[in-house]
Amino acid sequence: MTIGVLALQGSFAEHVVAVHRLGAEPREVRLPAHLEGIDGLIVPGGESTTIGKLLVLTGLLGPLRAAIGDGLAVYGTCAGMILLARDIGGLDQPLLGVMDITVRRNAFGRQLESFEERLNIPTLGEEPFPGIFIRAPLIEATGPGVVTLARLPDGRPVAARQGRLLASAFHPELTDDLRMHRFFQALIDEQAA
Repeated sequence: MTIGVLALQGSFAEHVVAVHRLGAEPREVRLPAHLEGIDGLIVPGGESTTIGKLLVLTGLLGPLRAAIGDGLAVYGTCAGMILLARDIGGLDQPLLGVMDITVRRNAFGRQLESFEERLNIPTLGEEPFPGIFIRAPLIEATGPGVVTLARLPDGRPVAARQGRLLASAFHPELTDDLRMHRFFQALIDEQAA
């Protein structure tokens, strides 16, 4: 299995390491040609505005949207979740806009308000997942085809799935816990079946 990692900006190197640890083959995606032959794609955390502009500059935005339309499985973490969202509250920036979620950028404040929260994610088992939130977004609304996978203790959603699309407001690549990456790998396998 080859899992692409969008490598334009942000925490892509940590996702590459996680994909290696899964036993899959990572591929850094920087150009449209790099999409050929990948089984899934991770869109990492970073700066969503910058990543969106770089998607346009590299010519990746259209081909990536088309690949997702053709069934490519995608996992967006933090900024990646923002890029997957159809609605980010009217802010003007390039988006993939393929997931029926409304996301609020920097929902918890600035860098100083970053935090870690142990999350109950039933699809990952009983052991809580170490969610690391850095200038994190928040899912404010979901469409009818979206399943919420994780919530903060106050009930606000922070991870969701819509068919072949997976999104989390937190950074699993900054932990040693591979369960979110394994869940994405299983989603790719499910789509291939």
